[in-house]
Amino acid sequence: MNLAPATNALRTSKLTIPKFLSELENYFSSREPSVLAFLPEEKRFQRLQMEAEELFGRFPDPENRPPLFGMLVGVKDIFHVNGFPTQAGSRLPSEELQGPQAESVTRLKNAGALILGKTVTTEFAYFSPGPTRNPHNPEHTPGGSSSGSAAAVGAGLCSLALGTQTIGSVIRPASFCGVIGFKPTYKRISRDGVIPVSSSLDHIGYFTPNLGIAREVAPVLIDDWNLRTVDPFPIIGIPDGPYLQNASDEALSCFRSNCQSLAEAGYELRHISVMDDFLEIRTRHTVIMSTEAAQVHKRWFEKYENLYSTKFIELVHQGKSITGSELVEALSARDTFRVDMTKTMDEENIDVWISPSAVGPAPKGLESTGDPIMNLPWTQLGFPTINLPAGMSSSGLPLGLQVTGKALNDENLLAWAEELEKLVGYH
Repeated sequence: MNLAPATNALRTSKLTIPKFLSELENYFSSREPSVLAFLPEEKRFQRLQMEAEELFGRFPDPENRPPLFGMLVGVKDIFHVNGFPTQAGSRLPSEELQGPQAESVTRLKNAGALILGKTVTTEFAYFSPGPTRNPHNPEHTPGGSSSGSAAAVGAGLCSLALGTQTIGSVIRPASFCGVIGFKPTYKRISRDGVIPVSSSLDHIGYFTPNLGIAREVAPVLIDDWNLRTVDPFPIIGIPDGPYLQNASDEALSCFRSNCQSLAEAGYELRHISVMDDFLEIRTRHTVIMSTEAAQVHKRWFEKYENLYSTKFIELVHQGKSITGSELVEALSARDTFRVDMTKTMDEENIDVWISPSAVGPAPKGLESTGDPIMNLPWTQLGFPTINLPAGMSSSGLPLGLQVTGKALNDENLLAWAEELEKLVGYH
C-alpha cells in the first residue's frame, strides 16, 4: 500500500478519514500477520479513528495543517508513548519500564502524525530477536534491533517509523528491508524518553519509504535544521583497508557496481586507507556498550536477572567486569578516532564515505538479526549515516549503500543522498 498519496489527500481533505482508515485496516489485516512488525493492540483502528477526528477538529483548514498531518508512524518499543505500555522486547514487568513520553514522539504528534502503534524491538535493543519477519521473504530476518520499524515501512504499513542505533540497528535493518534508514549525527535527535543501551553510542534514527518523506521529517525532529545549497557532486571517499574486508563477495560486488555507476556519472571517488586498527575499534565499542548497558540495567538486573535472555546476561556480566579506567581509555580512544577521521576528511577533501550497509543480504532464519559490523565504526564516530536501497541479491533480497557524512552535516548528507539514489537506487 502506498501511503504517501493517501497522506497528501488527507492533508488537502480530498480523502475522508473513514475511507482512509477503512482501506488501511483492510491492508493491515492482510499484511501484518505475515510480517509481525507491530505489537498487538486491541481496537487499534477505533483508537486511530478517534485520534484522527480530533486532529481534523484541531486543524479544519487545510492551509494551516502541520507538516506531517495524518502521517502514520510506528514507534520502536523502547520509546515511551502516552497511552501505550513499554515492554522493550523483554519479559520484565512492564510497570518497571514506564516513563514520560519521548521527546521525539511528542514532536511528531505536534506535527500532526498519528501513532499506528508500537513496533517490535529485540530485547532492550540488543541481539535477542522478536517475531518480526523480513517483508521481502518471511524466512529471513528483518535485521535488528529496530526490526519492527524497518519491516513496517518495508511492508507499506506506515510511512515513518522511529528506531535507534547503538551498533547498526537503523542502517542494517533498513538495508535488509529495502527502505531508507537515516541515523543523524549523535545527539542531534533528542533521546529523552527512550530506554538507553549506551549513552555514549545511542542514536535516534528513523525509517521511510523514500527520501522525500525523510526530508519532511528531519526538521520536525531536529531543532536547528538548516537547508543549504550544496555542490551537487560531493567528493566521495572509499574506506580501503580491513573494514571493507568484512563485507561478503555479494555485497562487495554490488558496492563496486554502485561505485562504477557514480564514477560514470561524473562523481570523483577517492580510495583512502583508513581504520587500519579496525580490531581495536571493534573491541572498544564492546567495552563502551557493555559497561554502560550494565550501568543502565543495574537495578533491574539485581531484581530480575532470571527474566533476561542469555545474550543480555552475558552483556551485563561483561560490562560489570570492566574497570572505570578501561572505560575512560575506550572513550578517549573513541574521541581520538573521531578527530582523526574528521582530519582525514578535511585533508583529503572527502565530503562523504560510501560502503556496503551490511555484510550481505538478510540471513535466512529468525534466530539472528545479522552482523552489524559494517555500521559499527560510523556509529562510534557519531557521524550522520543513511542507507540507500542499492541492489538486489541473487536470492531477491535488498542490498544497501551506506553513505556517511561529517558530524553535524546532516542537511548536506540528505541533499546529496537524493542525487546518489538516482544512480544506485532500485525502485
